[in-house]
Amino acid sequence: MTADYWSIFACAAIWVLFAYICGSVSFAVVVSRLFGLSDPRTFGSHNPGATNVLRTGHKGAALLTLFMDGFKGWLPLVLAKAYAVQNPFLDSSMADFAVKQNSWEMLTPWIIAGVAMSAFVGHLWPVFFGFKGGKGVATAAGLLFGMQPTLGLMVLLTWVGVAVLTRYSSLSALLSAAFAPIYLVIGSIYLWRDEFIYATPWPLALVSAIMAMLLIYRHKENVQRLLKGEESKIFSKKKS
Repeated sequence: MTADYWSIFACAAIWVLFAYICGSVSFAVVVSRLFGLSDPRTFGSHNPGATNVLRTGHKGAALLTLFMDGFKGWLPLVLAKAYAVQNPFLDSSMADFAVKQNSWEMLTPWIIAGVAMSAFVGHLWPVFFGFKGGKGVATAAGLLFGMQPTLGLMVLLTWVGVAVLTRYSSLSALLSAAFAPIYLVIGSIYLWRDEFIYATPWPLALVSAIMAMLLIYRHKENVQRLLKGEESKIFSKKKS
């Protein structure tokens, strides 16, 4: 591999590392410290997420956590979609510039998919917080809106529909995540013909499928309670 191709690899690695660092910021912990609340990893479900922050009774802190956990997924993905195709390591004076630029453009969809996956993994296993992160629902939602706003809306409506019918927040999240890659592929064929993912939907579809599996894994305790009929419902009061 020539030095020029190592530069291309370095550019890809920078994008993926940037996304992982963004995802590694646990806003449940940061916001709780900002508002003088208890560390969400020390009470309730011990999950550093908006739902556990809400258990403190501070709705503003929980809402800010929810937004920022989604934003940290959305931001690196949107930036990658806008700028990753412009590889600064490629010099137009190169004799084989056209060949390398074409190779980079073919690689870009996979780089963007890698950015999405890295941001999500960063939330689940954050380097700044001992690799102990949240379940990833808000970050996954931010990533889906970053992939395509209509896709994010479709998944959100699925969550709302399941939540209204069943009143199970965890089941809503799991089913929404499972439908996300299906929506992405169908939408790329019939709805988003002028969007980046129309030509190459499979990298992001693969990532959204992996995210769905990771979400199911992170919600394994919720799944067990659902199967036993012991999962708490939305707006229901806990039994003493």
